[in-house]
Amino acid sequence: MATRRTFIGGAGGLGAATFLGYTAAQPNAANVLDAAPAAEAVDAVGVVDAAGTQTAARDSIRAVNAAMRTNYAALKADLVKNLGPVIVVQNDAKGGTFTLIHKGKQYVEHPVAEEFELAKSIAHVPLGIYSTLAEYLSDKVPNVANADRIDPHDLDMVAMKGPATDAWTTPLQAFADKLTTAKNNLAAANLPQELHDSCAKILDEALTFIADSIRARAFDIASFQVFAKRVYPSIRINMQHAAAAQISGVQGLCRKWRAQIGEAAWAELYTVVLSIWTTSVLNQAEIIIKPMMNQKKVDTHLIDIPTAQLPSDPIGVALDNLARIVQDNIAAELVFVSDTKVADALKGKEDLLSDEILKELGTPVAGGAAGAAAFRTAGKAKCPVNHGVSV
Repeated sequence: MATRRTFIGGAGGLGAATFLGYTAAQPNAANVLDAAPAAEAVDAVGVVDAAGTQTAARDSIRAVNAAMRTNYAALKADLVKNLGPVIVVQNDAKGGTFTLIHKGKQYVEHPVAEEFELAKSIAHVPLGIYSTLAEYLSDKVPNVANADRIDPHDLDMVAMKGPATDAWTTPLQAFADKLTTAKNNLAAANLPQELHDSCAKILDEALTFIADSIRARAFDIASFQVFAKRVYPSIRINMQHAAAAQISGVQGLCRKWRAQIGEAAWAELYTVVLSIWTTSVLNQAEIIIKPMMNQKKVDTHLIDIPTAQLPSDPIGVALDNLARIVQDNIAAELVFVSDTKVADALKGKEDLLSDEILKELGTPVAGGAAGAAAFRTAGKAKCPVNHGVSV
Protein backbone atom coordinates (compact mmCIF):
# COMPACT_ATOMS: atom_id res chain seq x y z
CA MET A 1 0.00 0.00 0.00
CA ALA A 2 1.31 3.48 -0.85
CA THR A 3 2.31 5.52 2.16
CA ARG A 4 1.77 9.24 2.42
CA ARG A 5 5.47 9.79 1.71
CA THR A 6 5.73 7.59 -1.42
CA PHE A 7 2.39 8.87 -2.68
CA ILE A 8 3.58 12.48 -2.66
CA GLY A 9 7.03 11.63 -3.99
CA GLY A 10 5.60 9.86 -7.01
CA ALA A 11 3.40 12.78 -8.05
CA GLY A 12 4.35 15.64 -10.32
CA GLY A 13 5.49 18.94 -8.83
CA LEU A 14 2.13 20.67 -9.16
CA GLY A 15 0.25 17.57 -8.09
CA ALA A 16 2.26 17.29 -4.89
CA ALA A 17 1.91 20.96 -4.14
CA THR A 18 -1.84 20.88 -4.73
CA PHE A 19 -2.19 17.81 -2.52
CA LEU A 20 -0.40 19.66 0.29
CA GLY A 21 -2.70 22.67 -0.02
CA TYR A 22 -0.70 25.30 -1.92
CA THR A 23 -0.01 26.17 -5.53
CA ALA A 24 3.51 26.69 -6.89
CA ALA A 25 4.31 29.29 -9.56
CA GLN A 26 4.40 27.82 -13.05
CA PRO A 27 6.31 29.05 -16.12
CA ASN A 28 3.30 29.04 -18.44
CA ALA A 29 -0.37 28.24 -18.68
CA ALA A 30 0.16 25.15 -20.81
CA ASN A 31 2.10 23.45 -18.06
CA VAL A 32 -0.67 24.24 -15.59
CA LEU A 33 -3.29 22.73 -17.85
CA ASP A 34 -1.20 19.64 -18.45
CA ALA A 35 -0.72 19.10 -14.68
CA ALA A 36 -4.41 19.49 -13.64
CA PRO A 37 -5.57 15.93 -14.44
CA ALA A 38 -2.70 14.51 -12.41
CA ALA A 39 -3.75 16.55 -9.39
CA GLU A 40 -7.31 15.23 -9.60
CA ALA A 41 -6.09 11.65 -9.88
CA VAL A 42 -3.84 12.05 -6.86
CA ASP A 43 -6.70 13.41 -4.77
CA ALA A 44 -9.11 10.63 -5.83
CA VAL A 45 -6.63 7.87 -5.07
CA GLY A 46 -6.03 9.31 -1.62
CA VAL A 47 -9.75 9.36 -0.77
CA VAL A 48 -10.29 5.81 -2.00
CA ASP A 49 -7.28 4.55 -0.10
CA ALA A 50 -8.44 6.16 3.17
CA ALA A 51 -11.97 4.86 2.76
CA GLY A 52 -10.74 1.36 2.03
CA THR A 53 -8.51 1.38 5.10
CA GLN A 54 -11.38 2.51 7.32
CA THR A 55 -13.77 -0.11 5.91
CA ALA A 56 -11.24 -2.89 6.44
CA ALA A 57 -10.56 -1.71 9.98
CA ARG A 58 -14.25 -1.60 10.86
CA ASP A 59 -14.86 -5.00 9.28
CA SER A 60 -12.14 -6.45 11.48
CA ILE A 61 -13.95 -5.07 14.53
CA ARG A 62 -17.26 -6.54 13.37
CA ALA A 63 -15.51 -9.87 12.90
CA VAL A 64 -14.89 -10.04 16.64
CA ASN A 65 -18.62 -10.00 17.39
CA ALA A 66 -19.29 -12.50 14.60
CA ALA A 67 -16.75 -14.87 16.13
CA MET A 68 -18.33 -14.40 19.56
CA ARG A 69 -21.75 -15.25 18.16
CA THR A 70 -20.35 -18.36 16.48
CA ASN A 71 -18.88 -19.53 19.78
CA TYR A 72 -22.09 -18.64 21.64
CA ALA A 73 -24.20 -20.59 19.15
CA ALA A 74 -21.91 -23.62 19.37
CA LEU A 75 -22.20 -23.67 23.16
CA LYS A 76 -25.98 -23.30 22.93
CA ALA A 77 -26.29 -26.15 20.44
CA ASP A 78 -24.35 -28.49 22.74
CA LEU A 79 -26.24 -27.31 25.82
CA VAL A 80 -29.65 -27.98 24.24
CA LYS A 81 -28.76 -31.67 24.19
CA ASN A 82 -27.84 -31.60 27.88
CA LEU A 83 -30.87 -29.76 29.30
CA GLY A 84 -33.13 -31.44 31.83
CA PRO A 85 -35.36 -32.02 33.55
CA VAL A 86 -37.62 -29.64 31.64
CA ILE A 87 -41.38 -29.49 31.17
CA VAL A 88 -42.49 -27.66 28.03
CA VAL A 89 -46.11 -26.49 28.02
CA GLN A 90 -47.89 -25.71 24.76
CA ASN A 91 -51.22 -24.07 25.50
CA ASP A 92 -54.00 -25.11 23.17
CA ALA A 93 -57.77 -25.54 22.96
CA LYS A 94 -57.57 -28.93 24.66
CA GLY A 95 -55.88 -27.76 27.84
CA GLY A 96 -52.31 -28.01 26.66
CA THR A 97 -49.67 -30.43 25.42
CA PHE A 98 -47.09 -31.19 28.11
CA THR A 99 -43.64 -32.58 27.30
CA LEU A 100 -41.15 -33.81 29.91
CA ILE A 101 -37.52 -33.88 28.77
CA HIS A 102 -35.26 -35.91 31.05
CA LYS A 103 -32.01 -37.77 30.40
CA GLY A 104 -32.32 -37.48 26.65
CA LYS A 105 -35.89 -38.77 26.47
CA GLN A 106 -39.18 -36.99 25.82
CA TYR A 107 -42.54 -37.89 27.32
CA VAL A 108 -45.60 -36.22 25.75
CA GLU A 109 -49.05 -36.14 27.35
CA HIS A 110 -52.42 -34.37 27.03
CA PRO A 111 -53.58 -34.56 30.64
CA VAL A 112 -56.69 -32.38 30.67
CA ALA A 113 -60.12 -34.01 30.47
CA GLU A 114 -62.29 -33.36 27.40
CA GLU A 115 -64.72 -31.36 29.53
CA PHE A 116 -62.21 -28.48 29.44
CA GLU A 117 -62.43 -28.14 25.66
CA LEU A 118 -66.20 -28.56 25.52
CA ALA A 119 -66.90 -25.98 28.23
CA LYS A 120 -64.63 -23.40 26.61
CA SER A 121 -66.03 -24.10 23.15
CA ILE A 122 -69.54 -22.99 24.13
CA ALA A 123 -68.24 -20.17 26.33
CA HIS A 124 -66.63 -18.73 23.19
CA VAL A 125 -69.96 -18.34 21.38
CA PRO A 126 -70.33 -14.58 22.10
CA LEU A 127 -66.78 -14.04 20.86
CA GLY A 128 -67.67 -15.94 17.69
CA ILE A 129 -70.64 -13.66 17.07
CA TYR A 130 -68.57 -10.57 17.80
CA SER A 131 -65.84 -11.71 15.38
CA THR A 132 -68.45 -12.05 12.65
CA LEU A 133 -70.08 -8.67 13.22
CA ALA A 134 -67.21 -6.44 14.35
CA GLU A 135 -66.25 -5.17 10.89
CA TYR A 136 -69.83 -3.93 10.36
CA LEU A 137 -70.15 -1.90 13.56
CA SER A 138 -70.50 1.86 13.50
CA ASP A 139 -67.16 3.55 14.15
CA LYS A 140 -68.83 5.91 16.63
CA VAL A 141 -68.77 5.02 20.31
CA PRO A 142 -72.41 4.87 21.44
CA ASN A 143 -73.80 6.11 24.73
CA VAL A 144 -73.40 2.83 26.64
CA ALA A 145 -72.42 2.17 30.23
CA ASN A 146 -68.76 1.42 29.49
CA ALA A 147 -68.29 3.91 26.66
CA ASP A 148 -65.27 5.45 28.40
CA ARG A 149 -63.51 2.07 28.24
CA ILE A 150 -63.90 1.74 24.46
CA ASP A 151 -60.94 3.23 22.59
CA PRO A 152 -62.40 5.28 19.68
CA HIS A 153 -59.37 4.70 17.46
CA ASP A 154 -59.39 0.95 18.10
CA LEU A 155 -63.10 0.86 17.28
CA ASP A 156 -62.52 2.82 14.11
CA MET A 157 -59.89 0.32 12.96
CA VAL A 158 -62.06 -2.71 13.80
CA ALA A 159 -65.25 -1.31 12.23
CA MET A 160 -63.66 -1.19 8.80
CA LYS A 161 -66.78 -1.90 6.71
CA GLY A 162 -69.42 -0.10 8.75
CA PRO A 163 -73.19 -0.61 9.04
CA ALA A 164 -74.09 0.48 5.50
CA THR A 165 -74.11 -3.13 4.26
CA ASP A 166 -75.84 -6.28 5.50
CA ALA A 167 -73.17 -8.61 4.09
CA TRP A 168 -72.70 -9.89 7.65
CA THR A 169 -75.96 -11.84 7.52
CA THR A 170 -74.51 -14.69 5.46
CA PRO A 171 -71.54 -15.56 7.73
CA LEU A 172 -73.70 -14.98 10.82
CA GLN A 173 -76.30 -17.44 9.58
CA ALA A 174 -73.53 -19.96 8.87
CA PHE A 175 -72.37 -19.60 12.47
CA ALA A 176 -75.96 -20.02 13.65
CA ASP A 177 -76.14 -23.31 11.78
CA LYS A 178 -73.15 -24.56 13.77
CA LEU A 179 -74.83 -23.48 17.00
CA THR A 180 -78.05 -25.23 16.07
CA THR A 181 -76.22 -28.50 15.41
CA ALA A 182 -74.43 -28.24 18.76
CA LYS A 183 -77.72 -27.52 20.54
CA ASN A 184 -79.42 -30.53 18.96
CA ASN A 185 -76.55 -32.79 20.06
CA LEU A 186 -76.03 -31.32 23.51
CA ALA A 187 -77.93 -34.02 25.41
CA ALA A 188 -75.96 -36.80 23.72
CA ALA A 189 -72.68 -35.22 24.87
CA ASN A 190 -73.41 -36.44 28.44
CA LEU A 191 -72.05 -33.35 30.18
CA PRO A 192 -72.51 -32.75 33.92
CA GLN A 193 -75.99 -31.31 34.44
CA GLU A 194 -74.83 -27.86 35.51
CA LEU A 195 -72.51 -27.58 32.50
CA HIS A 196 -75.23 -28.90 30.18
CA ASP A 197 -77.67 -26.26 31.40
CA SER A 198 -75.20 -23.38 31.06
CA CYS A 199 -74.28 -24.48 27.54
CA ALA A 200 -77.96 -24.69 26.61
CA LYS A 201 -78.55 -21.17 27.93
CA ILE A 202 -75.67 -19.72 25.91
CA LEU A 203 -76.76 -21.48 22.72
CA ASP A 204 -80.42 -20.48 23.10
CA GLU A 205 -79.64 -16.82 23.76
CA ALA A 206 -77.14 -16.70 20.90
CA LEU A 207 -79.59 -18.18 18.41
CA THR A 208 -82.25 -15.71 19.52
CA PHE A 209 -79.88 -12.75 19.10
CA ILE A 210 -78.81 -13.94 15.66
CA ALA A 211 -82.39 -14.54 14.49
CA ASP A 212 -83.50 -11.10 15.69
CA SER A 213 -80.51 -9.39 14.06
CA ILE A 214 -80.96 -11.11 10.70
CA ARG A 215 -84.67 -10.44 10.73
CA ALA A 216 -84.09 -6.74 11.39
CA ARG A 217 -81.04 -6.60 9.12
CA ALA A 218 -79.47 -4.51 11.86
CA PHE A 219 -77.47 -4.68 15.09
CA ASP A 220 -75.32 -2.34 17.15
CA ILE A 221 -72.99 -2.32 20.14
CA ALA A 222 -75.83 -1.74 22.59
CA SER A 223 -77.91 -4.69 21.37
CA PHE A 224 -74.89 -6.98 21.40
CA GLN A 225 -74.05 -5.92 24.95
CA VAL A 226 -77.58 -6.79 26.11
CA PHE A 227 -77.11 -10.30 24.71
CA ALA A 228 -73.62 -10.65 26.19
CA LYS A 229 -74.86 -9.60 29.61
CA ARG A 230 -77.63 -12.21 29.56
CA VAL A 231 -75.24 -15.09 28.89
CA TYR A 232 -72.40 -13.99 31.15
CA PRO A 233 -73.52 -15.94 34.26
CA SER A 234 -73.59 -19.11 32.16
CA ILE A 235 -70.15 -18.34 30.76
CA ARG A 236 -68.83 -18.15 34.32
CA ILE A 237 -70.18 -21.63 35.01
CA ASN A 238 -68.43 -22.97 31.92
CA MET A 239 -65.20 -21.31 33.03
CA GLN A 240 -65.44 -22.97 36.44
CA HIS A 241 -65.81 -26.42 34.85
CA ALA A 242 -62.92 -25.78 32.48
CA ALA A 243 -60.68 -24.61 35.33
CA ALA A 244 -61.52 -27.64 37.48
CA ALA A 245 -60.74 -30.00 34.60
CA GLN A 246 -57.41 -28.37 33.91
CA ILE A 247 -56.32 -28.27 37.55
CA SER A 248 -57.13 -31.95 38.02
CA GLY A 249 -55.33 -33.01 34.83
CA VAL A 250 -52.16 -30.94 35.24
CA GLN A 251 -51.74 -31.67 38.95
CA GLY A 252 -52.18 -35.37 38.32
CA LEU A 253 -49.56 -35.32 35.56
CA CYS A 254 -47.06 -33.39 37.69
CA ARG A 255 -47.43 -35.88 40.54
CA LYS A 256 -46.87 -38.73 38.09
CA TRP A 257 -43.74 -37.18 36.57
CA ARG A 258 -42.39 -36.18 39.97
CA ALA A 259 -42.52 -39.79 41.11
CA GLN A 260 -41.00 -40.89 37.79
CA ILE A 261 -37.85 -38.71 37.90
CA GLY A 262 -37.42 -38.56 41.68
CA GLU A 263 -37.28 -35.75 44.23
CA ALA A 264 -33.68 -34.70 43.51
CA ALA A 265 -34.33 -34.17 39.81
CA TRP A 266 -37.71 -32.54 40.42
CA ALA A 267 -36.05 -29.96 42.69
CA GLU A 268 -34.01 -28.77 39.68
CA LEU A 269 -36.97 -28.75 37.27
CA TYR A 270 -37.34 -26.02 34.67
CA THR A 271 -40.80 -25.34 33.23
CA VAL A 272 -41.08 -23.40 29.96
CA VAL A 273 -44.55 -22.19 28.99
CA LEU A 274 -45.16 -21.06 25.42
CA SER A 275 -48.05 -18.61 25.47
CA ILE A 276 -49.72 -16.01 23.31
CA TRP A 277 -48.92 -12.47 24.49
CA THR A 278 -52.54 -11.83 25.48
CA THR A 279 -52.46 -14.75 27.96
CA SER A 280 -48.87 -14.53 29.13
CA VAL A 281 -49.65 -12.94 32.51
CA LEU A 282 -51.22 -15.33 35.04
CA ASN A 283 -51.15 -18.02 32.40
CA GLN A 284 -53.38 -20.94 33.41
CA ALA A 285 -50.66 -23.63 33.22
CA GLU A 286 -48.19 -21.52 35.21
CA ILE A 287 -50.66 -20.97 38.03
CA ILE A 288 -51.19 -24.70 38.45
CA ILE A 289 -47.57 -25.83 38.09
CA LYS A 290 -45.91 -23.08 40.14
CA PRO A 291 -46.84 -24.35 43.64
CA MET A 292 -45.70 -27.86 42.68
CA MET A 293 -42.15 -26.76 41.80
CA ASN A 294 -39.19 -26.16 44.13
CA GLN A 295 -40.21 -22.86 45.74
CA LYS A 296 -36.61 -21.82 46.26
CA LYS A 297 -36.01 -21.86 42.51
CA VAL A 298 -39.43 -21.30 40.99
CA ASP A 299 -38.87 -17.60 40.32
CA THR A 300 -35.96 -18.40 38.00
CA HIS A 301 -37.02 -21.84 36.79
CA LEU A 302 -40.61 -21.11 35.69
CA ILE A 303 -40.23 -19.30 32.37
CA ASP A 304 -42.95 -17.81 30.19
CA ILE A 305 -42.15 -17.18 26.53
CA PRO A 306 -44.86 -15.00 24.94
CA THR A 307 -45.20 -15.38 21.19
CA ALA A 308 -47.26 -13.75 18.44
CA GLN A 309 -48.46 -17.23 17.54
CA LEU A 310 -47.49 -20.69 18.69
CA PRO A 311 -44.33 -21.80 16.85
CA SER A 312 -44.24 -24.72 14.42
CA ASP A 313 -41.44 -26.29 16.47
CA PRO A 314 -42.44 -25.53 20.07
CA ILE A 315 -39.95 -27.90 21.71
CA GLY A 316 -37.09 -26.48 19.66
CA VAL A 317 -38.07 -22.92 20.52
CA ALA A 318 -38.44 -23.72 24.22
CA LEU A 319 -35.09 -25.50 24.49
CA ASP A 320 -33.27 -22.86 22.44
CA ASN A 321 -34.50 -20.12 24.77
CA LEU A 322 -33.82 -22.16 27.89
CA ALA A 323 -30.26 -22.89 26.71
CA ARG A 324 -29.69 -19.15 26.32
CA ILE A 325 -30.99 -18.57 29.84
CA VAL A 326 -28.91 -21.32 31.43
CA GLN A 327 -25.63 -20.38 29.75
CA ASP A 328 -26.21 -16.69 30.47
CA ASN A 329 -26.77 -17.52 34.15
CA ILE A 330 -23.20 -18.77 34.37
CA ALA A 331 -21.77 -16.16 31.99
CA ALA A 332 -23.23 -13.37 34.10
CA GLU A 333 -21.32 -14.38 37.20
CA LEU A 334 -18.05 -15.00 35.34
CA VAL A 335 -18.05 -12.02 32.97
CA PHE A 336 -19.56 -9.35 35.24
CA VAL A 337 -17.98 -10.41 38.51
CA SER A 338 -17.36 -6.77 39.50
CA ASP A 339 -20.93 -5.55 38.86
CA THR A 340 -23.75 -7.71 40.21
CA LYS A 341 -26.39 -5.32 38.87
CA VAL A 342 -25.25 -5.86 35.29
CA ALA A 343 -24.87 -9.58 36.02
CA ASP A 344 -28.51 -9.68 37.12
CA ALA A 345 -29.50 -7.94 33.89
CA LEU A 346 -27.74 -10.58 31.80
CA LYS A 347 -29.42 -13.31 33.86
CA GLY A 348 -32.83 -11.70 33.48
CA LYS A 349 -34.99 -9.94 30.89
CA GLU A 350 -33.23 -6.58 30.95
CA ASP A 351 -31.21 -5.30 28.04
CA LEU A 352 -27.68 -4.60 29.24
CA LEU A 353 -27.87 -1.10 27.75
CA SER A 354 -31.18 -0.20 29.39
CA ASP A 355 -29.75 1.84 32.26
CA GLU A 356 -27.30 3.66 30.00
CA ILE A 357 -30.08 4.54 27.55
CA LEU A 358 -32.22 5.85 30.40
CA LYS A 359 -29.32 8.01 31.54
CA GLU A 360 -28.61 9.33 28.05
CA LEU A 361 -32.26 10.18 27.53
CA GLY A 362 -32.39 11.92 30.88
CA THR A 363 -35.41 9.85 31.85
CA PRO A 364 -36.45 10.78 35.38
CA VAL A 365 -36.52 7.62 37.47
CA ALA A 366 -37.35 8.41 41.07
CA GLY A 367 -36.05 6.28 43.89
CA GLY A 368 -32.70 5.17 42.46
CA ALA A 369 -32.39 1.46 41.81
CA ALA A 370 -35.87 0.73 43.17
CA GLY A 371 -37.37 3.39 40.93
CA ALA A 372 -35.49 2.04 37.92
CA ALA A 373 -36.83 -1.42 38.64
CA ALA A 374 -40.34 0.00 38.83
CA PHE A 375 -39.82 1.79 35.51
CA ARG A 376 -38.63 -1.43 33.89
CA THR A 377 -41.54 -3.51 35.15
CA ALA A 378 -44.28 -0.93 34.60
CA GLY A 379 -46.81 -2.03 32.02
CA LYS A 380 -45.59 -5.62 31.66
CA ALA A 381 -48.90 -6.98 32.89
CA LYS A 382 -51.16 -4.72 30.86
CA CYS A 383 -51.76 -3.45 27.37
CA PRO A 384 -49.05 -0.89 26.51
CA VAL A 385 -51.66 1.64 25.41
CA ASN A 386 -52.95 4.03 28.09
CA HIS A 387 -56.62 4.20 27.10
CA GLY A 388 -57.31 6.76 29.81
CA VAL A 389 -55.32 9.50 28.11
CA SER A 390 -56.99 11.66 25.47
CA VAL A 391 -54.94 13.51 22.93
